[in-house]
Amino acid sequence: MSTIWFSLRRRLFGLLLGGVAAAWLATMVFSYIDAHHEVDELFDAQLAQAAQTLLALASHDGGEGVEDLGAAGHKYQRRLRFQIWRADGQLVIRSNNAPETPLTTASGFSETQGDDGHWRHFSQWNEGRNLQVQVSENHHIRDELIGHIAWRLLFPALFGLPLIGLWVWLATRQGLSSLDGVARQIASRDPQQLQAIHPAAAPSEIRPLIEALNGLFQRVEQTLETERRFTADAAHELRTPLAALQAQLQVAQRARDADEHDRSLQQLQNGLTRAARLVDQMLLLARLDPESGLPDPQEVDLSALTESVCADLGPQILARNIDFDLESITDAKLTGQAEWLRVLIRNLVDNAVRYTPEGGKVAVRIERHGDSLQLSVSDSGPGIPPEERNAVLQRFHRLDQGGQPGSGLGLAIVARIAELHGAQLYLDTSPMTKGLDIGVQFPAHCTAP
Repeated sequence: MSTIWFSLRRRLFGLLLGGVAAAWLATMVFSYIDAHHEVDELFDAQLAQAAQTLLALASHDGGEGVEDLGAAGHKYQRRLRFQIWRADGQLVIRSNNAPETPLTTASGFSETQGDDGHWRHFSQWNEGRNLQVQVSENHHIRDELIGHIAWRLLFPALFGLPLIGLWVWLATRQGLSSLDGVARQIASRDPQQLQAIHPAAAPSEIRPLIEALNGLFQRVEQTLETERRFTADAAHELRTPLAALQAQLQVAQRARDADEHDRSLQQLQNGLTRAARLVDQMLLLARLDPESGLPDPQEVDLSALTESVCADLGPQILARNIDFDLESITDAKLTGQAEWLRVLIRNLVDNAVRYTPEGGKVAVRIERHGDSLQLSVSDSGPGIPPEERNAVLQRFHRLDQGGQPGSGLGLAIVARIAELHGAQLYLDTSPMTKGLDIGVQFPAHCTAP
């Protein structure tokens, strides 16, 4: 049993048993207070009734002479005492345990605390106000009775709470046993076993946890599959340029004259450049794959960033004698990752320039449609057939058009960066000729106000 489930079990046990104990304690306190009140009412009524009885008897006898009733026999009787006084202050009758001085000077109910204990008194005059009776009761009688009641209330708790605690422990243990089953299923798996968990029985409270785990397993399996596919594709794609580099090196080593040697070295240099570009793109795509969001998003001026990228590609554009047009708006700010957006723009413009024949035309536009921004790149190249437009967004998928070198990763990188920015990527036919028009539309929540 894992520490997590044991802690959960202890917490449930403590909460349930603590709640029961608190409710029981509150009930006991309320019952004790209520019983104490009722006992006081009962004994006060008895005091008043005894006083009225004595007063009636004394009034009937006329209250002549002082009489001592002698010793009391019952233990409770020894804790009761009374006196009857005449209006002139003469003591008429008293119990054996009562003093010869008045028990109290107050009328009605009163209490005194002295060396002889805590006493509750009741004093009353008759209708002619010539006789007064005073009855006292030792408060220990009430306290003793209340103590017995409290013990009767506490006694069931001393035996009941352990039994309830045992039941709560067994119930929580049985109720959480399904968690142990799920934990055993996960612990017994090999790292490659990422299939969904299907416990024999699971309460509805832990089904969201199981579904979340199954979703995690599915995402991990997809990630591992993507990595395996990427590794296999990368190995396949690198095999060809590496073999070509090895062949060019052998040609250079066997060159018969300086011109042939120089041509071989130039082809070797071109091959190394293409291989370096392929490795850079593969590393970038591998870095983009694990990301689930934008790291450190900032405000980016899309117009300024596009102008900077186009300026960097200026020598390549001029070398191919391409009619290049850049149209932008002034307010083109959005929230994103500047370096990744630079890669996106560079790949789009570089592809358009490389696949456009010399003397052709490339147009880059930044427009606002409502609250969203749209970046589009159009060219007058060979274009992409509609049936191939989804395929070219996959890794290492290349079309043999114009004999241009490439790795088939450029548009895959563009699609991934657009996805991370929440943007929509579309491919269409260029309005200028049969070329390609690629657009990236950034959503309203991505654009800066």
